[in-house]
Amino acid sequence: MFKSREFKNGMVIFIGIALYFLIMELLGLTDKLYLRLFNAVIVLYGANRTIKENFRDGNTEYLNNMLSSFKTCVIGIVVSVAALIVYVHIRGGEPYLARLSDGFLFVGGKPKVNEYCIGLLFEGIASSVVGCILLMQYWHGKVLKPRPHHH
Repeated sequence: MFKSREFKNGMVIFIGIALYFLIMELLGLTDKLYLRLFNAVIVLYGANRTIKENFRDGNTEYLNNMLSSFKTCVIGIVVSVAALIVYVHIRGGEPYLARLSDGFLFVGGKPKVNEYCIGLLFEGIASSVVGCILLMQYWHGKVLKPRPHHH
C-alpha cells in the first residue's frame, strides 16, 4: 500500500496542505476562511497526478481512475486531518482552535477539536467526490477527443 501511487500522491496532498497551512499560520492568515479554498487546489493536484500517471501507464478505464483518484484524496485528507489534530493539541487545544474556527460554517459555534476535525474530514471528502468527477470528465474528454491531422 505504501508504494502505491495513490499513497504517494496522497502524501503529496498532505505535504502541500501542511506547508500551505504553516505558511498561512506564519502570515497570520489561518482565520481567513476564503484562503482555505486553496486546499481544494492542492487536493485536486494530487488526484490529477494519480489520474495522469494511470493514463500514462495505459489505464484509461473511467471507474478505475475515479476510484484511484478518490482514494488518493482520502489518504491525503485523512493524514492531513490527523496531523491537524496533533498540531492543535500541541498549540493548546480548544483555545488555539477558536482562532481557526471563527468562520467555519460546518459546525458553527465553538467546536471541540474532534468536532472541527470531523467537519473538515466530511468537507474534504465531499469536495473530493465532486473534484474527482470533474477531473474524470476532463480526462475522459481529453482522451476521447480525436487529434487533428496535419497534412
